Amino acid sequence: AQMDQATLLVTDVLMFIGGGSGGTAGGIKVTTFALLLFVMVAEVRGEKSVTIFDRRVDTRVQRQALAVALIGIGLVTVSTIVLLAGTPFGLNELLFEVTSAFATVGLSTGITARLPEWGQWILIGLMYLGRIGPITMVSALAARQRGRRYDLPAERPLIG
Repeated sequence: AQMDQATLLVTDVLMFIGGGSGGTAGGIKVTTFALLLFVMVAEVRGEKSVTIFDRRVDTRVQRQALAVALIGIGLVTVSTIVLLAGTPFGLNELLFEVTSAFATVGLSTGITARLPEWGQWILIGLMYLGRIGPITMVSALAARQRGRRYDLPAERPLIG
């Protein structure tokens, strides 16, 4: 509760990234974050494929990593906004609580007990989704493979 705002934000980022894929740590996982960094580097360089240590990364794996990260960002963002709108606490405190719950870290600024019951249920749901969700989603995405027998016309929307 006495941490500096910058320290809270850095801790939020580290909690969101989480630990290794083989461990029990929560978050989106270090490998997912690293893969997304390699995807960005390849895109900036204009490379057709993403390579890591002389190995090409399949585009399905890249899309799975992007899906896991964006769903995690969405869950944390929406939960933080809902708690901001319904409680008297500040952004830094709530973002820390929400990120800690999603990443199943167990750290707190001390406001969890003072949240309304519905706010505590949001944190409980985040803990469940943060632990079970990414594993289940990646498994479902990997197992779900259906092919189309046709291709739709290509479109190039303006980006940036």
